[in-house]
Amino acid sequence: MATMNSKILIADNDTTTRQSLGEFLSSKGYDCAMTADSKEAIDFVQSDNFDILLADVKMPKWNGTDILEEIQKYSPRTLTVMTTDSATVESAIEALRKGAVDYLIKPLDMEDLHLRLKKIAKIQQVLLENQYLRKEVHSIFNQNIIIGDSSAMKNVYHMIEKVANSSSNILITGKSGTGKELVARSIHQNSPRAGAPFVAINCGAIPETLFESELFGFKKGSFTGATMDKEGVFRAANGGTLFLDEVGEIPIHIQVKLLRAIEEKEIKPIGSASSVHVDARVLSSTNRDLLKEIEEGNFREDLFYRLNIIEIHLPPLSERKEDIPVLIEHFVRKYNHELKRKVLGVDNQTMKILMNYKWKGEVRELENMIERAVLLCESEYISSKDLPPHAVGSEIGMDYPDDLKASVRNFEKQHIINILGRVNNDKNKCAEILGIGLSSLYRKIEELEIKF
Repeated sequence: MATMNSKILIADNDTTTRQSLGEFLSSKGYDCAMTADSKEAIDFVQSDNFDILLADVKMPKWNGTDILEEIQKYSPRTLTVMTTDSATVESAIEALRKGAVDYLIKPLDMEDLHLRLKKIAKIQQVLLENQYLRKEVHSIFNQNIIIGDSSAMKNVYHMIEKVANSSSNILITGKSGTGKELVARSIHQNSPRAGAPFVAINCGAIPETLFESELFGFKKGSFTGATMDKEGVFRAANGGTLFLDEVGEIPIHIQVKLLRAIEEKEIKPIGSASSVHVDARVLSSTNRDLLKEIEEGNFREDLFYRLNIIEIHLPPLSERKEDIPVLIEHFVRKYNHELKRKVLGVDNQTMKILMNYKWKGEVRELENMIERAVLLCESEYISSKDLPPHAVGSEIGMDYPDDLKASVRNFEKQHIINILGRVNNDKNKCAEILGIGLSSLYRKIEELEIKF
């Protein structure tokens, strides 16, 4: 018998081959779904969790290797076996190079196929166990790193590498939640100052009356309540790096003193008769348009140019969606370690939801959502029930046309495909779940051009 719950998607446009494979593999204990359409194969994998994809190289619209490349974006855990009736060495090499685990020539020897699939299932189990162990080890040593493989993030890495060894002040821009402090920490950790303090202060969280004392410190007795000396963040960061998070929040009257501290490398604590020399590299961040703030008289132009020797812009998630799966994997590792859980990842339908979600809170919102999901998850993979209701509900209406009839048609088609996939194309079960008659289901299948 097959490994418990081994789930196979058979993608082959030849009806006889597809049905023969489905009947044989089902008899061996595999949970099988079938399709003759390459686009539908991708929809199946996005909507459900398949262990193995058995795909014909030659299929309408997209060939088998195209399907292989596409599903790896959503389900890297799904292993692919390619089949063909006209094999060449070149086509076999190409399929294996793109990630296929095996390449079989038709007509297929069913018993040989069964043996190969059993071996693949065992290999997959070992891979999953090793992957989990690697994630656990990795999570212990990599809690504060910048994540992303997109071209936009590669530009950020390149800029960090270029500026880290200098002493220039850097302005990091981007929406709240994009990870600006991580960039600042990365610059510090890759600089000659790495062994000295990294001091971060959130300028948006400081009451206006306390700004000067927080930045520059004060002497004992300089005002009521000053019962001891306070050094301030400039002195705390002496020799290292000072990160001014949301620098646009600093009041205009404090900006003058900040500019002097940066230019002259001197500060004067409140109540002190003399200045103190400080050597701190200043990194700052903002989610505001500081040039607009300058026009409106809220930010000093001379301070802006002193802070903004070099700007590093962090793109929003909407401009680097390909980083979302990588970020999810990282946060699952992180919270497995912190929460003592053993979650392997997210299932394919949930990945689709997270890829389509509008991340108004950027990476911070994504991290919070994954922390919640890891805590609530009761199985190996996070599913949609582990997400907050507003995230799951947001999938409805995503990527549909504005026209109501066309949008409803698209939703109906995708929903029926998803249900058919869940019940291995059993139309009686599908009609029962949908709450319609079997004849109505057949009519919908014909109207919506749903192929098998």
